Amino acid sequence: MNPIRLLIVDDHPVVREGLAAMFRASPDLTVAGQAKDGPEAVSSYREIHPDVVLMDLRIPLLDGLAATRQILSADPQAKVVILTTFAEEGLARRVLQGGAKGVWLKDASQEDLLAAVRTAAQGGVSVHPLLAASLADSEGGERTMSARELEILRLVASGRSNKEIAAQIYLTENTVKTHLANLFAKLGVHDRAEAVTEGHRRGLLGGPPNG
Repeated sequence: MNPIRLLIVDDHPVVREGLAAMFRASPDLTVAGQAKDGPEAVSSYREIHPDVVLMDLRIPLLDGLAATRQILSADPQAKVVILTTFAEEGLARRVLQGGAKGVWLKDASQEDLLAAVRTAAQGGVSVHPLLAASLADSEGGERTMSARELEILRLVASGRSNKEIAAQIYLTENTVKTHLANLFAKLGVHDRAEAVTEGHRRGLLGGPPNG
């Protein structure tokens, strides 16, 4: 399998290089390019056609959301993950409605950022747990649920613990917890039992339990 080609967009060279070094250390990822502002992000995307763009929200000349819109206008199949420093109210909803495949705080763990890029590359959506709460009441949350989240929901429904799920699908417990937080927000629930009940109600788990 070819590695996921990544374009990193951030106006701070130290941040760009730090992210690039982190992603280069993973054998299934490669850094195809870097950009320092919105217009450069758009032109770089057109030039190198990366699999995923990791886009800082606050960049010069054209902010991350505007740059994302321009990229998606040129290529509706583009996959962009937004990075931000602050947990702004309603940000996750605006980002996802704008067509991005995720939004994460910059203080997220390395494994979570790696997972976010991999999820985006597969067409899924991921959101930092602190930003996911604002999605609870959004319409169409079910449509943005990733294949990984559905897999974890089914494993939860089968009675497996976070530790057992992590071992079965080769993730850490922390990453499983992050996926569960996203699941809860998208389903509008607060715990595992409610998630399973709602999953059955929506037909994600094969319909209502016991008939």
